[in-house]
Amino acid sequence: MNTYGWIDLRSDTVTTPTPAMREAIAQAAVGDDVYQDDPTTNELERVGAEILGKEAALFTPSGTMSNQLGIMSQTNRGDEIIVGLNAHIFVHEVGAPAVLSGVSMRLIDYPDCVPDLAMIKAAVRSTDIHEPPTRLICMENALANGGVVPVERMKEIYEFAKSRGFSVHLDGARVFNAATSLGVDVKEITQYTDTVNCCLSKGLCAPVGSLLAGPADVIKRARKCRKILGGGMRQTGILTAAGLIAIRDMTKRLAEDHENAHYLANRLAEIPCVHVAMDRLAINMVFFKMDVTQEEFDVMREKLKAQKIEIGAQDPAEVRFVAHNDITRADLDTVVAAMKQALC
Repeated sequence: MNTYGWIDLRSDTVTTPTPAMREAIAQAAVGDDVYQDDPTTNELERVGAEILGKEAALFTPSGTMSNQLGIMSQTNRGDEIIVGLNAHIFVHEVGAPAVLSGVSMRLIDYPDCVPDLAMIKAAVRSTDIHEPPTRLICMENALANGGVVPVERMKEIYEFAKSRGFSVHLDGARVFNAATSLGVDVKEITQYTDTVNCCLSKGLCAPVGSLLAGPADVIKRARKCRKILGGGMRQTGILTAAGLIAIRDMTKRLAEDHENAHYLANRLAEIPCVHVAMDRLAINMVFFKMDVTQEEFDVMREKLKAQKIEIGAQDPAEVRFVAHNDITRADLDTVVAAMKQALC
């Protein structure tokens, strides 16, 4: 339950800053980040690069900007990037690669959204004059469907990319969830990418921000591209003070969210009309379908909202609940009880 008394299961983006973050924000040492003299932001970028196993990092306002900077700094206009059909970069970023970088997207419908090397090889363009050059392979980990990509799969794709002179960008919005699920240090994942986007506000409780990490020369280009997009900010230490706590401390408690997701899945399975996707419980998300009409579903949503329970789903055919720092086991029990009552 958040500080306003709501149980919000829409996403882990709704997490509110912890008391430690609020204190750090109040006490943050600040400068002007366009001049690169905000000490708190400089420290976050240094620590973030170290934790993610990269030479350098750049603070950005959002994961979308971070992903787009990863593309802008590693492609030229007219290039083509390889992206999963269900990837955030394609589905939720407003066609930004075409608008901002002038690149086309070669889309692949991966089985269960997990990147497949054979399919990637088949999608690579030839040197024919009629075709755009393949320049960048984009992957996700964790996946938007609640799964994760095995490290070995990332390794084989990365090694293929390097053999062909391509770069690899990872949308690691929830990369620490992936590392937690796979039982590895996050560097085990990021070593098989050139650049990685890591969200500080998805499950890690920072109010704003993401990091783009990668080689120093690429991050230098990304910093200029960030300026082009209007992302040159001033006293960012107010935000990055929370980001430091997010990446240093909040990453260590994600297993609790994963355990709560499993608990919620089992509790939801008690409801006869609920069918939980038990094979999609790798991280902090629970996906399920409901054997109810749209009208019955809408009535349930309103009844939940009247009890200060917020869910994002609009359709009983695909519902997602997300566990996070502001959700307790008691909150989950409250939700299940409310659903049972609303559906009976």
